[in-house]
Order: sequence, then C-alpha cells, then structure tokens
Amino acid sequence: MIWSKRNISSPSASAETVSMDTLMHYLLRTAAGLSATVVLLILLFLAFESWPALRHISLARFFTDPSWHPVEGMYNLAPMLSGTLSAASGALLLATPLGVASALFIAYYASPRTAGIYRRLVELLAGIPSVVFGFWGLTTLVPLINQLHPPGASLLAGILILTLMILPTIALTAHAALLGVPGEYLRGAAALGISRWGIIRGVALPSAKTGIVAGVMLAAGRAIGETMAVLMVTGNVVQHAGSLFDPVRTLAANIALEMAYAMDNHRAALFVSGLTLMLLVMALSGMAGWLGRSRHV
Repeated sequence: MIWSKRNISSPSASAETVSMDTLMHYLLRTAAGLSATVVLLILLFLAFESWPALRHISLARFFTDPSWHPVEGMYNLAPMLSGTLSAASGALLLATPLGVASALFIAYYASPRTAGIYRRLVELLAGIPSVVFGFWGLTTLVPLINQLHPPGASLLAGILILTLMILPTIALTAHAALLGVPGEYLRGAAALGISRWGIIRGVALPSAKTGIVAGVMLAAGRAIGETMAVLMVTGNVVQHAGSLFDPVRTLAANIALEMAYAMDNHRAALFVSGLTLMLLVMALSGMAGWLGRSRHV
C-alpha cells in the first residue's frame, strides 16, 4: 500500500517540479530581457538627444576646440574627460589595495567578533549618501588641502572623496568572492604546511580573482558617474590638471551644473557627455566580462 502511494504520487510531484522549473525559466528570461531592454532604451535615448549636436558638430571638435564655451560655439569635452578619468583612476589606485586588504582582514585575520564589527562599519560607510561625503569634503578636506597647497578644491580632493565612496564596494565584493573559495582548497593547502599568507596568495586570491575584478569594475563605474560629491570638492574649472592640486571638472558634474539652463546645441552637447559616460561604463562592463572569460579558459 505504501509502495502504491509512492508510485502514484511520484509522477505528479515530478510534473509539478518540471512545471515550476519551466515557469522560473521563463520568468528569469523575461526579467533578464527587461533589464537588457531598459539599458538599450537608455542608450538609444542618449543617442537620440545627442544627435542634434553630433549632426552639426564633428566628433573631432569635441576634442580639438579651444575650450568649453557652448554659447560661443566651442565644445571641447577633453578636459572634463581627462578630469573624470584622472579622478576615477586615482581613486581606484587607492581604494583597490585598501578594499582587498580589508576583505582579507575580515576573512582570514580578524576574530569572528572583530570581523563582524568591521564588516558592519564598512557596510555603514557604503550607506552614507554621496552628498554627505561631498559636504564633509567641502568643509573639512578642502581646507586641509588648502593649507598644504591652495586652492584646496582640486583633483586630489576628488580622488580622496571617491576613494572613501568606492572602498566599501570593493571590500564587500572582494569579501564575498573570498567566501566563495571552496573550503577544500584551503584545507588542502593548510595540510601541506603552507603558511597563511602563502594560502592567501597562492590559493584564495587566484580563486577569487573573478569576483574581485568584478567588484573593482563596479566601483570604477560608480567613480566615473559620481556627481554631487565630486562637484562639491574639485573646483569645477574646465582644464587639464597639471598636478593633483589643480581644480578640475568632470563630465557628470558638468551635466549637473549646466543642464538647467542649456538649450539647443548646448543641451545636445551635454547629452553627448552623458553618452560618453554610458559608453565608458559599458566598456568597463565588457572588460570585466572578458577578464572573467579569460580566467576560466
């Protein structure tokens, strides 16, 4: 009797499982398709709004015009592009080793209680609004830099603020990647008598490389697109920075400053700035995917 009940219920349970798997398959495909569609629509919107400028202004002029003065017909984006890339690159150079070191400390060196407290502090740092970082930088960091080298509002201030903002992203994603390292790898290395640092360098970091790189690329995308905090501390001067103490303006800050009153080609040129930012983030995403594929080859 028991056997017959199992024999009868088994096909039904199997059919329900297959039906649920099929439903989840289509739901996930739909969600993924919607996400891709949204990104594509944003890209098309930026391209459509940029078209009036791209139709009347050659691409070369966005890099060769004397300066950025849209009212006078000059649309040089190169100084703001260099400011964006310099601030983001400098922040990544500082935040990446600090973030990975924080993740290693939480995962392999700190006691469980200390690791929990430290992780909560990192998560708290990640939750602070960007305008709060900018306000602190404007009232505290900029005056400190001004004492070292005027005017204070500078590329260096932007780099330091962005470092604080993207550090939690790198630390938390690197920690998650390190937690994903199979335990048997670590136990096998420990059984061979390898030191803790040797296990980290030879086993943990190579195994978690893909996740760490993905976190760095995610942080780079945030650094490139950050607006308010950078706007408040970098001085907003359209120029190529000759040193870390020179004021600069980023593409995102330029959009925030001028979109409210921009018209005609000026407005379209600001959308070209947005399109450039979008393409930079897409390039970073593509690079992360390529690194991930090369890691598994």
